[in-house]
Amino acid sequence: MSERVKLTAVDGHELEAYVAHPAGAPRGAVVLVQEIFGINSHIRGVADGYAKDGYLVVAPALFDRFERGLELQYTGEDSKKAYELYGKLNPEVQMKDVAAAFEFARKTVGNAIGVIGYCYGGLMSWVTATRGETLKVQPACCVCYYPGGIGKYASEEPSCPVMIHIGADDSHIGPEQVEPVKKAHPEVEVFIYKGADHAFNRAADPAKYREAAAKLARERTLEFLRTNVG
Repeated sequence: MSERVKLTAVDGHELEAYVAHPAGAPRGAVVLVQEIFGINSHIRGVADGYAKDGYLVVAPALFDRFERGLELQYTGEDSKKAYELYGKLNPEVQMKDVAAAFEFARKTVGNAIGVIGYCYGGLMSWVTATRGETLKVQPACCVCYYPGGIGKYASEEPSCPVMIHIGADDSHIGPEQVEPVKKAHPEVEVFIYKGADHAFNRAADPAKYREAAAKLARERTLEFLRTNVG
């Protein structure tokens, strides 16, 4: 079962979130942070998948600060608009929206909450791990799928276990971003997937999707959630 709910961030901004419910009592919760294409059918599908695994999933609509109800595709004018909006994003601001989703999850399941993000959401998952405590957000763990720009934040200290998934052929995240993270945080699990580019988990995008890498990354993520969330 899924629903749309309204959240209110600490600065008073009201945003929507897509919430996917498990069939039975939740094992815990996941805050799912979107790519730069909004809460589109792909992100909703990912949320539904983790709900089937037993988690309450809350996906906040980060683009509601600019335009409500955005669901963008990966080519043409939609892609152009996504990258224009990407230029307006600020992790310090979007953390407030992630925190609102986290608070919704906490009121529902308690403190057993993980954060999983993809693309820009992957970066936000890392930032949540390192800066979340400023907004009273203390995740049980964070998972970052191809977190573009993470190199800028590599020196920041995570407050929880973190797992990172990156394609070996990622055209957005090169060794200059990955290596500083590995060097500063040897405890962080960083998995590199051969033959995979950026967005390899995006099943709705045949140009990017790599089934073997996506399956293995998901298996690792689920094990990580089972260990740290429940």
